[in-house]
Amino acid sequence: MSREARRRGLRAGVSYSVLDANRFLGISLMTDLERFNATMNYGHPDRAPFREFMWPTWPETAARWAREGGYIERQTDFGCDRWVVESTWFFPSPPFERRIVEEDAGTVTFVDPQGIVMREFKTNPLSSMPQFIRFPVETREDFRKFWKERMRPDISERIGPDWREKLRRHRARDYPLVVIADRWGGFFGALRNLVGAERLCTLFYDDPAFVEEMMEADADFLVAMLSQILEETDIDVFGFWEDMAYRTAPLISPALARKFMLPRYRKVIDFGRSRGVHFFGLDSDGNIDPLIPVWMEAGIDILYHFEVQAEMDVLAIRRKYGRDLRIWGGVDKRPLAQGRAEIDRELARIAPLIREGGYIPMLDHSATPDVPYENYRYFLSQLRSIL
Repeated sequence: MSREARRRGLRAGVSYSVLDANRFLGISLMTDLERFNATMNYGHPDRAPFREFMWPTWPETAARWAREGGYIERQTDFGCDRWVVESTWFFPSPPFERRIVEEDAGTVTFVDPQGIVMREFKTNPLSSMPQFIRFPVETREDFRKFWKERMRPDISERIGPDWREKLRRHRARDYPLVVIADRWGGFFGALRNLVGAERLCTLFYDDPAFVEEMMEADADFLVAMLSQILEETDIDVFGFWEDMAYRTAPLISPALARKFMLPRYRKVIDFGRSRGVHFFGLDSDGNIDPLIPVWMEAGIDILYHFEVQAEMDVLAIRRKYGRDLRIWGGVDKRPLAQGRAEIDRELARIAPLIREGGYIPMLDHSATPDVPYENYRYFLSQLRSIL
């Protein structure tokens, strides 16, 4: 079988009866990469991919699971498929030095690695939203200085001096390689980190030229990073990060997203596709439904994580947008805290989408601290049994 056929997950000469029999026996006919590609291309995988994306869980969840029987550090320890997900290459470099501004008995105010001044609770800080006090960019001069000093596309600085060797190791892989520009690879999310969400929303009206300058700089940064990465290896998925919606709607209108963001997505996606990137994904919490047509028009073909409590029903999304949109996530995390019957009902709900393809079932966010370890193990076991 040719390398290209293997990459696309095609299994010439394997009948449905053999696939079904081996699925029943738990025998894998495909590598993790072949299975991923067959699923994303609506082919005939030996089973759907088995993967949890939001990992690790909240620290309190991990602590609870350790008390209840042992926290598993690697997804492969649960029998999950192997993916390599790189998500740290795009942060400001060098990072800002963490500096405490003030603290009291319950909170600490500090400068974080992105240059944001924030206040957090001292107890369980990662499980609550911080209070954002000040952002690193207030003027055009602030932005230009920030970008010049900390957003250089110097890949040796970001991956390491042996970056070429590290990337070349992925060439002959049998697993998906997913590169996510986490926090700094988007055209709302990255700008929100620079100026704050509230100010960004007003800048679209008060100073649109400034918004465009920041977006264009980020698009150029992403293209420069991808150009170097793709010299040494191909990428199965490149992911943008936005987090630009709350429970009922996005933070900006589809018209603004189409005017300002779509041209920058196209710039990055057109370049990436010309260099062999297979899929482009995007991560945003909240109710993103109004923005999906814009993202699809831009060339994004995978979205995640589809929060159920934000009325994001993956079955309804598939009916509405069809097979051009691949879906990751959308499994309601809340039943995991309720019990086995509720878990079974939730898995039965999403099972038709697993059978249709173009879908990888994952929780719609990290398992919360009210989820018993045994319930999580049961969820993974039952999910594995229906793939």
